[in-house]
Amino acid sequence: MKRLIIEQLKEWKTKKNRKPLIIQGARQVGKTWVMKAFGSNYFKKHVYINFESNIKLQSIFEPDLKIARLISIFEIETGVSIDEETLIILDEIQEAEGGLTALKYFYENAPQYYLMAAGSFLGVSLQKGHTFPVGKVDFLRLYPMCFEEFLLNINEELLLKSLKAQNWKILLPFHEKLISLLRLYYFVGGMPEAVNEYIDSKNLKQVRALQNNILLGYENDFSKYAPIEVVPKIRMVWQSIIGQLARENKKFIYGQLKTGARAKEFESAINWLVNSGLVHKSNRITKPGIPLQSYADMDAFKLYLLDIGLLNAMAGLGEKILLNKNQILVEHKGAMTEQFVAQELKIKHGLFYWSAENGTSELDFILQKEDALIPVEVKAEKNLKAKSLRVFVEKYKPANAIRASMSFYRADDWLVNIPLYAVFTI
Repeated sequence: MKRLIIEQLKEWKTKKNRKPLIIQGARQVGKTWVMKAFGSNYFKKHVYINFESNIKLQSIFEPDLKIARLISIFEIETGVSIDEETLIILDEIQEAEGGLTALKYFYENAPQYYLMAAGSFLGVSLQKGHTFPVGKVDFLRLYPMCFEEFLLNINEELLLKSLKAQNWKILLPFHEKLISLLRLYYFVGGMPEAVNEYIDSKNLKQVRALQNNILLGYENDFSKYAPIEVVPKIRMVWQSIIGQLARENKKFIYGQLKTGARAKEFESAINWLVNSGLVHKSNRITKPGIPLQSYADMDAFKLYLLDIGLLNAMAGLGEKILLNKNQILVEHKGAMTEQFVAQELKIKHGLFYWSAENGTSELDFILQKEDALIPVEVKAEKNLKAKSLRVFVEKYKPANAIRASMSFYRADDWLVNIPLYAVFTI
């Protein structure tokens, strides 16, 4: 598999002031594969320890945090001698008491070692009060495969090269092909196991079966890792996401969970899903300003799933609906499109949306790039109307405005239409 994060890992390896690296991400997005592949391809040797499956090593940090003792334990456990050209991989590190604290001591007392750690529920663990080595580690986040990675792995490198260069004259004859590939991605999504199954078999039914298994695994994780009193609420929020996104106004409505539901009742459940990486949260802003976070309304938000393929599996949408461009999805059409754009933008940008105080206009996304704000309106098909975007532009006069749709590239006086398959180039 080809993953873009490998380039970032190569930069980490050559950093002058390198720190232990933590890779965060939800279960089954490929963290273990990425770390092992990086160790195999860019180091003479590597050692791998998983603290979730290796119960006897979960307490190794408790007696003391002397590096020599820890290195000896790693060597005995793996049968590999460790030197300064060995990559040490500590997976599910949050399961080992004191594991996160140990990273600080590696950085301060043994910076010559290459140390990489990961944890699917690391974000959840930190909310429980676990000590954390602030300033002593580097971070990277791994998401499901984006559309760019999907194209890489299905051998569309040349098409991707023109996309990244935004060479629209070359891309014009391939517009319909790219639309078809995008619809395929809507179905397959970016979970590495699902993408690999599609590449190997081209069997979409088998892809869907894998997606359903992943969803079942996540639901089992609720009971395994979340506080027992929060689990029923997590399930209610999780199962409501597709319905919330299908509404015209996609702001999260607690009343859809149950009659009389209130924010305080479900706050911990939503935070658990966000911290575990299973959902992305987009907060509303009423006034665009830099930094966007300062203008966020924390009580108004939208929730997106981590992967569009999983969202479609959850909704039970089959390949005939998603792959046939003449098939009308009705209310789910906009939900799927906005979900796709959200996960593409999440990789490089924070997620925020704008709506007017009177509720008459709403923009799907507001991006912050350095000292500029970019409004983005999303259209599911080739609809070139952009009423809310025009309202925003006339009121706040941003330097750039973007509409993302199934239409080809088009630059007007006050906005640029970007094809949905090129959203990652924004």
